[in-house]
Amino acid sequence: MAILEDIWDGICNFADYVWCNGDLLAFVILAAIGIAAAVYVVTDRIPVHSAFYLALVFFTVGVAYFFLEAEFIGVIQVLVYVGAITILFAFSIMLTRKYILEDDSDE
Repeated sequence: MAILEDIWDGICNFADYVWCNGDLLAFVILAAIGIAAAVYVVTDRIPVHSAFYLALVFFTVGVAYFFLEAEFIGVIQVLVYVGAITILFAFSIMLTRKYILEDDSDE
């Protein structure tokens, strides 16, 4: 029974530590969003969705720079990568996609 009490005390101490440090909680949530979006970039079958998930990954990296107190790099990350590179990816995907229409007359 003492082992369960020790585990419960450890969980409560960790919860108190995280609750007192809001920046840690925000960083963990941001990291979880970034990792989930990165997984969706690789696993999504629709290329346009992958490009916008990539924008979310770039945005989370930019916000992580703000946690590191590197505001200039964070703003450049958001402006250049989210604003320009992702839109360039989206436009190139939209312009190079071929739509295959299935007709009954083609058989």
